[in-house]
Amino acid sequence: MARGPSSEAAAHELLLRLAGRLPDAQLWRFRDWLAGGALVVLARAVPRALLHDRIAVTAAEHRLLADAFLPHGGDLGQVSSVPGLDELADPDYTFTPESPDRVPMGDSATVVLGATLRGRQGVGEVRSCWRLGGSGVREARRIVLVGAAEEPSRLAGELQRVLRALGEHEPCVEVVPPGIDLPPYHRAALAASELVCTGAADTEGHLVPG
Repeated sequence: MARGPSSEAAAHELLLRLAGRLPDAQLWRFRDWLAGGALVVLARAVPRALLHDRIAVTAAEHRLLADAFLPHGGDLGQVSSVPGLDELADPDYTFTPESPDRVPMGDSATVVLGATLRGRQGVGEVRSCWRLGGSGVREARRIVLVGAAEEPSRLAGELQRVLRALGEHEPCVEVVPPGIDLPPYHRAALAASELVCTGAADTEGHLVPG
C-alpha cells in the first residue's frame, strides 16, 4: 500500500494551495508555525479558520487536510465539516511584474533574496511579481515564488522572516516543491513573474513560466 505524504509535507502543500483564499495575515502565521514544527497547534487552528471563513476545499485538499492534521490531534468532526469544492476558480486578483508603487526591481528585498538564495543547495528558480486587486480594498503585495527540492516549509519560514525584517509585515512566500500541480493562483502569479536568481538545484525547468 502506497504511503501518503508526511504530515509536514501535506500541511505545506495545503497552505500553498490556500494562498489567495486565506487572509495573508493568517497564512504567513500558519506557515511560520509549520516551519517551527507546530503541527499540533495547526491541527486545531487551520480547520477552525477554514470553517470560520467558509473556505471550501477540493477533494485533494481535503485529503491533505486529513493527512496533515488528524495524526496531530485535529478534530475529525471539524475536518469533515469543511465544505467541499468541485474545482478551483480563477483567482480574484491580477498579477504584474512591476510594482504599482514603482518599487524598483533592484529594491532591498530583491537584493537580499538574491544574496540569500543565489547558488543555494536545494533551491531552483526564485521569481517575483506583484498582486493587485481582489475583493475589498487590498494594497499591492509582493509575491515570491521559489522552486525548492528540499525542506520547503522551513525555507518558507526563513524567507518570511527575511521579508518581515525588511518591512513586509504579511509576506507572501510561495515555496513550491517539484511535482505539485499548481493552482490557478500560482499559475497566474508565475506567468507575470520575473526571475530574481537561481539556486544550485537542477529542477528541470520547474517554475519556468510558459
